[in-house]
Amino acid sequence: MPELPEVETVCRGLNQKTSGLVIMGMEVLLPRILAYPQTPQLFLRGIIGQKILQWQRRGKYLLANLESGYLGIHLRMTGKLLWLSQTTPLQNHTRVRLFFPQQRELRFIDTRTFGRWWYCPENTPLEAIIPGLGKLGVEPLSSSFSPQYLQEKLSKTNRPIKAILLAQEIIAGIGNIYADEALFLSGIHPLTPASELSFPRLKRLHAAIIRVLEEAIMEGGTTFSDFLNIHGVNGNYGEKAWVYRRQNQACRICGNPISKIKVSGRATYFCPQCQQ
Repeated sequence: MPELPEVETVCRGLNQKTSGLVIMGMEVLLPRILAYPQTPQLFLRGIIGQKILQWQRRGKYLLANLESGYLGIHLRMTGKLLWLSQTTPLQNHTRVRLFFPQQRELRFIDTRTFGRWWYCPENTPLEAIIPGLGKLGVEPLSSSFSPQYLQEKLSKTNRPIKAILLAQEIIAGIGNIYADEALFLSGIHPLTPASELSFPRLKRLHAAIIRVLEEAIMEGGTTFSDFLNIHGVNGNYGEKAWVYRRQNQACRICGNPISKIKVSGRATYFCPQCQQ
């Protein structure tokens, strides 16, 4: 599933290409992608003729601020948005097409069909239409994210720190890749009970989270299977990953083999030597 750096990469691309453009039309090839309104006719009625003012990211959600209301998109596991000419042949698994001037389109391709779109009318709270937004925790690249925030949230739970980093209600946008990477850079074993982390270790974790996310955004995210930016280009962070998907390969710091375990049902990669 695309995580914060991948969604941020898409968001920046969308702002470059579609901000200020008017939505001229829409074709829905798989209606169940539409979460609200659920019928293509009502959805089109809400967005047709509207100018996209700006895109923003909240957690793993993409939100387009329209002249009236919002367009919301969640890529989920395999969704991707491509900025294309309308004459480009349809790819397999094309689900939604948004049409713009000069024969351009934003094409939504989703192999596993878990992605979702919403139109939120003006004067309607976004959380009322997209309930998941109301459950999100702090943005890790915002000023609200601090070592003190981590201490407050982690001091009351003995759940493994890896599981806590995946909890979107605590930190929005971090997923499996960047949780493993941040834990490696901070030298913390993924099974460490959250409440046992001292404040100095939380400060290192806080810094590692920001570092990993910023570096991944600079590399255009990570592509291991499905992710592409809106121009169809892979993300490059995976080539520089410290531990993620590097089982049995040499640690880039100590040379010992990277281990793999499961935490909360998720594959987790770490260095037993560097992470205690």
